Parts: sequence; C-alpha cells; structure tokens
Amino acid sequence: MGTPDFAARILFSLIEAGENIVGVVTQADKPQGRGYVLTPPPVKKLALEHGLPVFQPYTLKDGAFEKTLHELSPDLIIVAAYGKILPPYIINFPPLGCVNAHASLLPKYRGAAPIQRAIMEGETETGVTAMYMDEGLDTGDMILQHKVSISPDDNFGTVHDKLAESGAAAILDALVLIKKGCAPRTPQDHGLATYAAKITDDDMKLDFSLPAVKLHNIIRALSPVPGAYAYVAKDKPKLIKIYASSVNSDDGSTNKPDVAPGTVIKAARGVISVACGDGTLNIIEAQLEGSRRMTAADLINGRRIQEGDILKLI
Repeated sequence: MGTPDFAARILFSLIEAGENIVGVVTQADKPQGRGYVLTPPPVKKLALEHGLPVFQPYTLKDGAFEKTLHELSPDLIIVAAYGKILPPYIINFPPLGCVNAHASLLPKYRGAAPIQRAIMEGETETGVTAMYMDEGLDTGDMILQHKVSISPDDNFGTVHDKLAESGAAAILDALVLIKKGCAPRTPQDHGLATYAAKITDDDMKLDFSLPAVKLHNIIRALSPVPGAYAYVAKDKPKLIKIYASSVNSDDGSTNKPDVAPGTVIKAARGVISVACGDGTLNIIEAQLEGSRRMTAADLINGRRIQEGDILKLI
C-alpha cells in the first residue's frame, strides 16, 4: 500500500526480491500539468508494468475494502506513504501484521512531512523506521532503523532519494526477521515524539527577518517542490521562488542596523546577497513569476534582480 516515488522504490525492491505480491493498493489517478491530464501515481505505473493487480479504493472507511481484503488474504501488508489512514479492520487483518516504512528516526517527526521538517530544523541525520502499525499516528512498535546523513547542501529531493533507497533496504531487512519469527517489537518513547505537520502555504513564505541559516533550511526543505517564496517589492510586486541558496559567512553574524531585512545588498559578479534578521543569504537559483528558473548570474544579467530591491511578504 503506497502512492509516490518513495513507495515505488520500496515496491520495486519487493519485486526484485521475488516476493509474492498479491495486490497493490494506491491512491486515485490525479490530473497533472497544464493540460490536467489524468496521471496514475508512480506505484500504480510500476505495478502495472510488472503485471500486479492494482486497487484504488475511493475510501477505506466503513469496511469499504474489507471484501477485497478477504479475497486477497495477505499474510503481511507493507505500507509506505500511502496517504490514507488505515482503519483497524485492515491493520488487524494480516497474521504477520502491517509494517510501515516511515521516513524518519521515530519517535521524531511522526506525521505527513518528516523529510521536509527534518531539513527545516537543520537536522544532520534522519533515516527510515520499519515499524508495526497500530491505530495511532506512527506510534507502533519499531522493528529496525536505517540512518541517513543530511549534508548542508542537501535539499528535499536529494534526501528523499537517499531515504527511498534506505527504505527499500530497511523493509527487506525487516522481512528477513519477520520470516524467521525473530523481528523485535521495540516500543517508542512517546515522551520524545515530535510531529511533522503537512506543508502549508504559510511554511513556503520567506520572512527575511528570520536568520539566514533558518531561511536556507526552509529553502532547501522545499526544493525542488513546492518551492519557498517571497515577493520582489517593485511597482508591481513579483513572486520569486527560491530553489537554492547559501549562507554568506563573510559579512559577520549580524546585519548593520541601517539595512532592512529583505534588502538586496549585492547583485553583481554572479552573486545575489540579501540581508536577513541575522546574517545574509546568497540566492543561487530562483524563478521569477512569469519566467523560467535561473541562476543568480542570469537574474543579474537580465536586470531582474538589482541592488536595493526588497524581498518581502505581501
């Protein structure tokens, strides 16, 4: 049971390992692109390529999937970023349990956006937890964890890909233990739990009164999608999405009092530096409303960003 690329990588590992997959459950096809073309999720594409039966129930509530579940009669259910809450009748059905691959080192970052939240908080390490599911939100007993490092230049895309590989390995390792009947059930320390809430529009807004380090973490946590943004405050404000940045370590730790946060203090020689509440942020790659994604050098050469411009929220 899974939907996006993260889950597809885990499904592929199960296929490669020769596991007997009796069914694949995923979310509905969704319209994508400018033409709103109805597009199947990555898990469905992969399953159909390998001739696996695919199910896309509109709802799981009130026993809606119970008949199909009995017909499939799985010994074990693997869950990875499925996107729907599993009701008790599914969690309790397979004799070997429901095992989830969660993209964090539980009990930290339970919830919908563990990868983004870990990067936003400046974590240097994350990982995947293979765990038995219960009726809580990522609260079940843990089988094992695989750790993954987060480098200062990593963004959501690169960490996601590392975690997808790690998740595939974690599930295969957990399956070995489950088949041998020796998989541990380690309770989580709920007192150490943190929650990784779903990303909202408010999370995407860049407030330059924040420290440069915090803004850099937000930008990389939301790159390549959905993108963190502010507005260039000209006569007609233009939205700017910033996809890559760095913290300028050459200017001291605090801005001069006469420079307002959000002011472009340098736009020359391929460098765009913006004053922040503490320190300055270099914009490496960004996209102005109505334009393509560009490097800082291209933004400067086209006079799209100039010294003295103000980046702010409106």
